[in-house]
Amino acid sequence: MSEFLPSLSALRAFEAAARHLSMTLAAKELHVTPGAVSLQIRDLEAALGVRLFERKTRALALTVEGADYFATLQTAFRLMREATAAIAARARGSVLNVTCTAGFATYWLVPRLGRFEEIHPEIDVRISASHRVLDFRRDGIDLAIRHGLGGYDGLVSERLVDDELVPVCIPRLAAQLGDHPSPDTLAGFQLIHDVYRHDWKLWLEAAGATKVDASRGPIFMHGNGAYEAMKAGLGFALMRRSFLEKELAEGSVVAPFPLGVASRLAFHLVYPGAALERPAVAAFRRWLLSEAKS
Repeated sequence: MSEFLPSLSALRAFEAAARHLSMTLAAKELHVTPGAVSLQIRDLEAALGVRLFERKTRALALTVEGADYFATLQTAFRLMREATAAIAARARGSVLNVTCTAGFATYWLVPRLGRFEEIHPEIDVRISASHRVLDFRRDGIDLAIRHGLGGYDGLVSERLVDDELVPVCIPRLAAQLGDHPSPDTLAGFQLIHDVYRHDWKLWLEAAGATKVDASRGPIFMHGNGAYEAMKAGLGFALMRRSFLEKELAEGSVVAPFPLGVASRLAFHLVYPGAALERPAVAAFRRWLLSEAKS
């Protein structure tokens, strides 16, 4: 047996009357007569089996049940309005849903996004930070930026940003290294790891450091823990140079050893081929590739 749901017209009449606390003002908003609003509400009260209003001389007040119902309906109507606006905007091609990792969003995409908005103020870019594999159609995603080797069945994958890893620290620690430090001086400092210890081993071998134990130091498995630990002065972190362009330019973060090592992994732009039929998606793709090249 289906659950009872009042008619939308009755709910609209009640919501408007409760908001204005006036049948007359509600009727004016809904372009009907006050009598029609009153009848809709009386039918609603009869169907629900509760009184929603206290009717006084020249005054209207909500009952306890009416106030609770009004609060819930306000939320429901707001959600319906937002959903309607979103789908209408999407139909016009002005809403763009992008998903990427939290790190990519924080350090690479968001700092640059203002430039895209200046060029295309009509496009509403909505970013969702997620690592999970998504279904583009089911989840309403237009473009995804994923970290890995590339190559996704049935999808276009374009290499966007390479992984160039470089040791970084705060200026106070960099000053302790002295002038022209050797990579082996890192033996006297804590190494901070982001998920994999192998990255530090890779960099130390490329730098010719033989006195540094790549297996020591804390590992941060989630979020931006390695970055935050480095910023707190706990040691050296191996970070993607492209993520720290602003900090390196400002001097709040220092790369005392300029050598960077590239891994086989990279950030890839992933999307269904048909996605580019939407002008907003095509425009954002062009901008992303241009930013990556620059």
